[in-house]
Amino acid sequence: MITEASLIGIDVSRDRLDGFCLLGQRRFRHPNTAEGHNALIAIVRQIPDQVRVGFEATGGHGWVLWTELVATGIVAVQLSPAQIKAFASSRGTRAKTDRIDAELIARFMAFRPEAGRELPGKNLRILRTLTTRRGQLVDMRKRLKAQIGARKKQSVSADVEGMDDDLQDVLDAQISVIERRNENVIAQTEPLAAKANLLRSIPGIGPVSAVMLIAELPELGRMTSGEAAAITSLAPVAHDSGAMRGRRMIAGGRRSLRHVLFQAALAAACHNPVLKPVAKRLKERGKPHKLVIIAIARRLVTIANAIIKTGKPWQIQPRE
Repeated sequence: MITEASLIGIDVSRDRLDGFCLLGQRRFRHPNTAEGHNALIAIVRQIPDQVRVGFEATGGHGWVLWTELVATGIVAVQLSPAQIKAFASSRGTRAKTDRIDAELIARFMAFRPEAGRELPGKNLRILRTLTTRRGQLVDMRKRLKAQIGARKKQSVSADVEGMDDDLQDVLDAQISVIERRNENVIAQTEPLAAKANLLRSIPGIGPVSAVMLIAELPELGRMTSGEAAAITSLAPVAHDSGAMRGRRMIAGGRRSLRHVLFQAALAAACHNPVLKPVAKRLKERGKPHKLVIIAIARRLVTIANAIIKTGKPWQIQPRE
């Protein structure tokens, strides 16, 4: 059983690991290196109870430590920075240092013992790295196309246009290579391949969106429909108080996944036999195009969650 005495919060930065152990209110600091990781593991092993280590998602600085902790049998979870920040506000903590953050993480785990994300499997980690890289390349290609369009209006010389074309060809080739590698990674793992086949049976979800759902939403199939919409921030958040009714908006969540789901929703709104009529009704009611796509994306992710949960591919239910 996890007790307060066996909780350790770690604030991970590029160079340091600042830790706080609720047992004896002990603090420690080590470099974010192999030697520092070994020192931290030695501290954890001195605690007789089962230990739970938590740290915030910090742009990849904690992944090596996370892997090493799990490899030695230590329970380690990654926590949402937004949750830690909200927890700090609830306690009235306004100061922010690495030492304070480490203590907040430990106390948050005592307050919310079920919170945190466990380390994904090796192939899933590879898949997530590849999807992140693909997203970066797609953004670069999008900016390049915008720059090319602007330069064409300026009557630039032909040699500059040739450089733009060459760079675009390089980006296209790298994106294609990553997409093929994604397919290979999924094919090597039977559970991932089965999940991909189920997702791709849904009209509107293609190879790219299926890979993104697998990589960025491993909880798929283990959530309620409301949780699936909330975790992707496709559920509008209410802003009401008394008689005032504020505008519903979406925000936060897993941004890269949400952007891919928007593209899938565009296809589903045209080709999915269940969602196409929904999009048509929303448009006829005068709803803005963006709101329609958000609504379709929300339904799409809830359908995907249900299909993974049941393990049965997409099929249209016959009308009675």
